[in-house]
Amino acid sequence: MVNSNGALVESNAIIGNGNRGFLFGDAVFETIRIRNGKILFLEDHYFRLMATMRIVRMEIPMNFTMEYLEAQVLLTVNANHCENAARVRITVFRNEGGLYLPETNAISFVIQVNPLEVRDYAIRTVSYEVDLYKDFHIAKHLLSTLKTTNKMVYITGSIFAKENDLENCLLLNEEKNVVEALQGNIFMLMGSTLITPPIADGCLNGIMRKNILAIAKTVDGIEVIEKSISPFDLQKADELFITNVIQGIQPITKYRKKEYVSTLANRMVQKLNTKIAGT
Repeated sequence: MVNSNGALVESNAIIGNGNRGFLFGDAVFETIRIRNGKILFLEDHYFRLMATMRIVRMEIPMNFTMEYLEAQVLLTVNANHCENAARVRITVFRNEGGLYLPETNAISFVIQVNPLEVRDYAIRTVSYEVDLYKDFHIAKHLLSTLKTTNKMVYITGSIFAKENDLENCLLLNEEKNVVEALQGNIFMLMGSTLITPPIADGCLNGIMRKNILAIAKTVDGIEVIEKSISPFDLQKADELFITNVIQGIQPITKYRKKEYVSTLANRMVQKLNTKIAGT
């Protein structure tokens, strides 16, 4: 079942050929994790979605309260019998009409749900090799930090990763600094310092990024900073990991000839599960 503007429908064929998200990528989205019938990081997701809609000049309906969106998400989750663990995507798109200049800023939304196999976050103990994706760069501006449906860099990067037997790729901005991975934010441990690129470098303003930064500050002996990461820094690092709200934390095991441990990542996922268990 799919939720289309508050109505549950059987078919996924709900996007017309005049849909602006389809025609122009004129849409934004949130990817949410469900645990025990609850939305993890609800406030973070809601306020990021509202901020994103304002930035791209979408009209926010009066009924788009946090309580309303929570109810619509859980309605869809329950209809799909995925209360234990699920991945939810809320896509908001500007209504039909116009070319690049829309005829209206009014919006519609779709909520889709897919079940997840595990309820809590867990480290995947698999080989996870990455490399740089250099064909296209991430621009250092505000739009790069938003979750919009303009994702061609991530699509071509994912194809490159598959063609080269990589699990993921790291993206660069125009200053050739490492910004993020294809599916999440990047963290680097160097000695006792945990580093992640600042939002100003063009990385996604990730929900899990925000929470990992907060959790890491509670780990004894770890200094947490936001600063630019060059590709040369990666081979000096002791540990690299990727974060997003679905996977949680994914350690990188190899970048080129350098191999990494996952000691801090394992400590962090334990603290993360303790945090969500209390929500």
